[in-house]
This record gives sequence, C-alpha cells and structure tokens, in this order.
Amino acid sequence: MTLTDTNASTTTAASARGLAKTYGRGGVEVHALRGVDLDLAPGRFTAIMGPSGSGKSTLMHCLAGLDQPTAGEVTVAGTRLEALSDDDLTRFRRDHVGFVFQAFNLLPMLTAEQNIWLPLELAGRTPGELRGRFDEVVETLGLTDRLGHRPAELSGGQQQRVAIARALVARPAIVFADEPTGNLDSSASAEVLSFLRRSVRELGQTVVMVTHELDAAAYADDVVVLADGRITARLTEPTPAELVAALKGGAA
Repeated sequence: MTLTDTNASTTTAASARGLAKTYGRGGVEVHALRGVDLDLAPGRFTAIMGPSGSGKSTLMHCLAGLDQPTAGEVTVAGTRLEALSDDDLTRFRRDHVGFVFQAFNLLPMLTAEQNIWLPLELAGRTPGELRGRFDEVVETLGLTDRLGHRPAELSGGQQQRVAIARALVARPAIVFADEPTGNLDSSASAEVLSFLRRSVRELGQTVVMVTHELDAAAYADDVVVLADGRITARLTEPTPAELVAALKGGAA
C-alpha cells in the first residue's frame, strides 16, 4: 500500500521537499540524496530501509537537523529548519527532537540516570514533572538496577537502552533512531521495539527508525525504502513478502 501525501505544514510531523545531498566535487561527487519528497505522519512509527549507501542515514540526519541538505527544504513540527539560525536550530533539536544512534553518545562521567535526565536539565525542565514517564521508560527497558552505573560499567546493549530512555523520557515531538537495536540481543530488541511501538500507540509519539532488519521493520506502521538516494517504495503495514519485494526493487 502506498502512503498518502498530505499537507506538510499542518498534518505531518516532518517533511522533505526536493531534498538533495551531495558530498565532494567533480569526479569524486557522491549524490547521497537525489530530490527526495517525503511526508512523515504524526503519531506513526516509520522505518526507513535500504541497502548500504542508499542514503537512508543521510535522509534521517537531514530530517533531524543534524546535517544540512545541498538543496531542498525540511520541515519538522511545523518549523522550517533552513529558516533557523545555528543557535535556534540547536534549541529546536533540544526541545522538540529525540535521538538514538548506534554510538550511544552518553557522557562517560555521568551515571545512567544522570544521562537520561541531562536533556531535560538543559531545557530547564524539572525531573518531577516527568517522574512517572521516567519510571515507565526505565522499567520497560530493564534499567532499574543500572541507574547508578556509568557507561563504562554497562554492556553495549545496556548503553543503548540508556540512550533510548534518554530520547523518550521528555516526550519529544519526534524521535529519530538509527539502528536502535543494533547492539541488543533478540529478546532485548523485541522489548525495545515493543516499547517504541507502544509509545506511538498510547502516547502519540512519532518515531522514525533507520534499520536494515526485516524483523525490526515489522514493528513499524509505515516503511520507506531508498535506493541510490531516491525513494523507491512507500508502504503501509506491508506483509513480509511485500517488504522483501520492495527491497529487491519489485512492485510491493
């Protein structure tokens, strides 16, 4: 099934118009994105898939305001990112966007609990107002007995769970996750993905996930498939066969 295009200014959590990203010049030019148009519906769990080098991570970085496109426009939560100064963009990301990446990006001198609360403190919010949400996230991700540990004392999977908790606890307008279960075993991956889906279903959270795993994509409402910097398929609740066909370049 094909995703329905909508008015980006009023009914999307994030959108791209004519999005292009080129690295290098001359004979070493790499076109990571080639005129991408995309609307991401609010309150949905979207997976972005494609082979290595397809542009899926570049697309996510541009949508999240972490990378500037060479051409085109990006709108997130009703705000055009190109209209923001560097300082305003930093504040916008802090207040409205959550991030989960494979590198974790945890501060080594802080405990797991302090790492989770850090974005809230930077935004001037008090832990008390989100204590219930914090407890729910921590329990679901199995971190209750690890909150006093620093990153070096945690396994890779545990560090990833802390990063996911940090992204979700403040209820951002949209969460971008790059291979969020890449360092987790199958049981922990299912737990995390189930919570991400639950946060969409029950809390109205919008989640955009880059993944290469069919099992992970199965948790998503919508799947966007890229190849060579272009969107080749947009699917809503695809069957496994439809998703495999789309990834192989066939009709889904």
